[in-house]
Amino acid sequence: MNKSGLLVGGATGSIVAVIIVTLLFISPSEPIKSEINVEDQQAANAIDNTSTFSNRLSLIEIFEKSEPGVVRVNVQKGETEDTRGGVGSGFVFDKKGHIITNAHVIKDANKVVVTFLDGRSYNAEIIGTDEYTDIAVIKVEVDSDLLYPLSIGDSSNLKVGEGIAAIGNPFGLSGSMTSGIISQLGRLLPYQDSGFSIPDVIQTDAAINPGNSGGPLLNMQGEIVGINTAIQSSTGEFTGVGFAVPSQTVAKIVPTLVEDGEYKHPWIGISGRDIDPDLAKVLNRTEAIGFLIVTVVEDGPAFDAGLIGSDKTIEVEGRNYSIGGDIILSVDGLDIRKIDDILIHLQRAKSVGDEMILEILRDGRTADISIILEERPNGN
Repeated sequence: MNKSGLLVGGATGSIVAVIIVTLLFISPSEPIKSEINVEDQQAANAIDNTSTFSNRLSLIEIFEKSEPGVVRVNVQKGETEDTRGGVGSGFVFDKKGHIITNAHVIKDANKVVVTFLDGRSYNAEIIGTDEYTDIAVIKVEVDSDLLYPLSIGDSSNLKVGEGIAAIGNPFGLSGSMTSGIISQLGRLLPYQDSGFSIPDVIQTDAAINPGNSGGPLLNMQGEIVGINTAIQSSTGEFTGVGFAVPSQTVAKIVPTLVEDGEYKHPWIGISGRDIDPDLAKVLNRTEAIGFLIVTVVEDGPAFDAGLIGSDKTIEVEGRNYSIGGDIILSVDGLDIRKIDDILIHLQRAKSVGDEMILEILRDGRTADISIILEERPNGN
């Protein structure tokens, strides 16, 4: 059975416990090199040959179009000038010098240096970070004529099987490009730094490795559809499963980071578990869908709205089941199969202060409960 932590937009406990997530940032102990490595045209013919996009570009065209806007992000985390840091990736967001990267890349940084693929380097200022989506904005003071912002695409239009490309600095190899397909959409990515999970994440088989963190994931029109963030790996190196924060999230979070330096995420204040076939049988449910509330956080939005958590535990065939709590069936009219659906809806459509309508099942009867979303508390 899947069990979540607090639904503050993302804590999930063991929901994705099978995934060993490696954040794509090169630590000080890893080698840093510099060279250009672009996939040859054979790779372009190997992916998404059935694409019907009329403006589909070749990988060579995508690289040439994107190269001026992709950067290398070097970080110093020690207290002295000669303390070695790490390296990640990023891309130009606007003509004002704002650059997007991952929050984990610049975490605890004393100094950040941005290097463009043509060799130009600049000290960068940290403008804002959001560890709950692993997005950060840094800024360089550069003549606007020297900046090449990359186009942000719409990740909501992505399809499984669609061709994509990634550009970044794997293992410090500046300006490296790889290609692949969209493997799946709407994944829930555990993020250890915050204790929550990032919802609505893109899964790809494009080769991404440590050093790719913060670099762009591009569609075949050369538009950014994600920020490369992590891989599933037991070794720390790419094994065929990579993850990127979608551009839809970027478009929502980044403007607020630029303006305020932080983003306030909406919070419900419950924990519970997805209803699987075994739990459905215990609850006398005909279908294994929905989310059972086990705990309601005192004085949180759900508590104030009168939602109820489990009040007893029963043992069936040697396993303990918490029962008696409200079962969430839908949110704002959207059917809920599991916790992922709630978290994705929060991420895509909701902000602090918004009303959200939960359809719940309690004591055999359905009811609509109105919740006013509050700001996610820190440290939970």
